[in-house]
Amino acid sequence: MNNDIVLQMRHISKSFPGVIALDNVDFQLRKGEVHILLGENGAGKSTLVKILSGAYQKTSGDIFFHSTKTEINDPKHAQNLGIGIIYQELNLVSQLSAGENIFLGREPANNLGVIDYKKLFGEAQKLIDDLKVDIDARRLVKDLGVAQQQMVEVAKALSLNAQILIMDEPTSALTDQEIKELFASIRRLKDKGVSIIYISHRLEELFEIGDRVTVLRDGKYVGTHDIQDVTKSDLISMMVNRELKEQFPKQTFKIGDEILRLEGVSNQHLHEINFSLHRGEILGIAGLLGSGRTELARAIFGYDNIRNGNIFINGKNEIITSPKKAIKLGIGYLTEDRKSQGLVLNLSVRENICLPNLDNWSKLGVVSSKKENEATQKYISELHIKTPGMHQKTILLSGGNQQKVVMSKWLCSHADILIFDEPTRGIDVGSKVEIYQLMNKLIAEGAAIIMISSELPELLGMSDRILVMHQGKISGDFPIEEANQEKILHCALGV
Repeated sequence: MNNDIVLQMRHISKSFPGVIALDNVDFQLRKGEVHILLGENGAGKSTLVKILSGAYQKTSGDIFFHSTKTEINDPKHAQNLGIGIIYQELNLVSQLSAGENIFLGREPANNLGVIDYKKLFGEAQKLIDDLKVDIDARRLVKDLGVAQQQMVEVAKALSLNAQILIMDEPTSALTDQEIKELFASIRRLKDKGVSIIYISHRLEELFEIGDRVTVLRDGKYVGTHDIQDVTKSDLISMMVNRELKEQFPKQTFKIGDEILRLEGVSNQHLHEINFSLHRGEILGIAGLLGSGRTELARAIFGYDNIRNGNIFINGKNEIITSPKKAIKLGIGYLTEDRKSQGLVLNLSVRENICLPNLDNWSKLGVVSSKKENEATQKYISELHIKTPGMHQKTILLSGGNQQKVVMSKWLCSHADILIFDEPTRGIDVGSKVEIYQLMNKLIAEGAAIIMISSELPELLGMSDRILVMHQGKISGDFPIEEANQEKILHCALGV
């Protein structure tokens, strides 16, 4: 083994009841490199890093840490070895300060056993300052942005003398500027000799930050390459074992009757929103984080009340006071955060898919199991949901398959106005194409879709028309023939 190799995972396998998550996988990490771990949802990436972080125990295989064969027994053992992990869902206590989070459970104490806050905040501030980020160690985490919270997680890992840092989808909720700042911090960590395992589905950013890339597919090792030796097309082919010539398989359909109209809709987040949506149309919504995109979706779906203005469904003025009323009116909402708002993770695939239809399938308070089973099997088959069965807990599915369960829930309810908020966030390339094709199918059947997305290529590739939001207002409205990235960004910035 070369001296610069800090980690070697050989022939790693991991089995769960009914599922082989990893099958004879190899992975190698060098000192001071950013090694991209790539693959579709369900390819085994998360399982591999959970074994490395001590959250899972491998079924077979060997792990060498600095050439020494090592058994990683639990997360504490992984920490002691110098392995830190920053999950996509950040693991911070929002009511505590940045400094308290960094040293949580390891607070410095004086001779009387009382926490020495002066020392705690001093050492925390030094760790933060070393990352060249502007964060006050005394500031509460709940008052920090997502990018700043991520850097608190990085500082926490460095306080444990992390030599290996695992970053799972670190840019999924960041603006372009925040991504630049994160990448600058990653380069500084590399210069200090920290090795980084970087998981992301945003292929374009991999070439900016990565040194090498390892691809997994269906729990198996596909290959490892220097990043400069492969193209985006090469990586897609390795991930899905097929060429995706059409990343955005948009089909154009005849635009039908108006199905939704907002007139002067305002609340504490929105100001004089006016637009129409027609059957057979995908209406893209662009804008920076905080522009009011999600707040618009919440107002239409009845999560947030409107103070002024009117919402018309099929020409009729409707007062939508709750999500239950919205569902009755044929509106479905795939939320930005599927895990906390779109799913009940400890319920089964069947229970999640059938939730919006229980009233329709019950008689005298008894739900028809036959109808539940038929609907669930239909959508598992049609959406290619990878699950051992309909009774599998949703928490055990990959992110892409969880997203398909959320979509199935609304398809099952036969909603004809569908709001998709970041529908492909954290989803691999192959699953993205499947979701786009499903959107085409819905439009062909006469539905209408509002698609909120931070990815401009996605909006330009799948929309019929694009609205741009800035500070709670619509700042641009473009037919797709007239839309481009420059125009959208100008409106998003309020220029």
